[in-house]
Amino acid sequence: MKICVIGGTGFVGTHLISTLVSQGHSVKVITRRPERHRHLRTLPEVKIVSIDFFGNKILERQIDTYDVVINLAGILNPSGKNNFELVHENVALRIAEATKAVGTSRLLHMSALNADENASSQYLQSKGRAQKKILAIEGLNVTTFSPSVIFGAGDSFFNRFAQLLKMMPWYFPLTCASARFAPIYVGDVVAAFVNSIDKPETFGKNYNLCGPETFSLGELVKYTAKQINSDCTIVPLNRFFSKPLAMFMGVFPGAPITLDNYNSMKADSVCSDSDISCVSSELDVQLHSIDSVVPQYLAGKDFAGQMDYLRAKR
Repeated sequence: MKICVIGGTGFVGTHLISTLVSQGHSVKVITRRPERHRHLRTLPEVKIVSIDFFGNKILERQIDTYDVVINLAGILNPSGKNNFELVHENVALRIAEATKAVGTSRLLHMSALNADENASSQYLQSKGRAQKKILAIEGLNVTTFSPSVIFGAGDSFFNRFAQLLKMMPWYFPLTCASARFAPIYVGDVVAAFVNSIDKPETFGKNYNLCGPETFSLGELVKYTAKQINSDCTIVPLNRFFSKPLAMFMGVFPGAPITLDNYNSMKADSVCSDSDISCVSSELDVQLHSIDSVVPQYLAGKDFAGQMDYLRAKR
């Protein structure tokens, strides 16, 4: 099968493309800067191209003759010309419309848990508007996926907190420590995408993706500290201190938290029992706990060690 992946050079994309190639699929990756992602060039049957998404029929020519289009394009924070409206809405709708125009039979789209046009964060608002519009397109066999925080080798969650903990030898002030998450393993997210491709019963549906357990952010950071043998004391901050800190940190490039991130965490990123049951029964995904995965790439190591684990799994 010929599959085109857009936004496939990041964490989830790397795992997904590796799986698709291992199953014998031919994969094209569309990215803005192909020269930065040479690790994908080592995989057989992978072609990497760069295009202008809004150029005249350029996208249509790239995805024409492909059986499946997968859109993973997304940003956590705006940077330069890349804002939430452009990436999450305009580009996403452009992809959906082009997919329908060329008659490609299948579109899989990455959304986010709690995505809603009335959400308190711009990130979730933009994801929500795109998800609603894409699912409403008639004649397009689309499935959307809305995960909680995703973990695994190469993630920006456990690895990022490990990095921050190593930089803070005594005390670690933590905003929104009571916010709740149901972290899902990247391999389970990949399985949900791959297993849905040939299932007509998934057409027109959104699947909320969560792991089997829920935790507060404070519990997850303490878990990270334990895995890397950090003695740093976690200091939970209440909302009175959390919001100003997020506003302050957000002005710095690569900030660990921004005001929009803070607003996103006002709603718990967890799933219902029916969501989890649906993913298991309809997508045949067996969920992994953090204990079954995280120690393999994080425990007792420098946080950078996760890339060695990722390469070994290919």
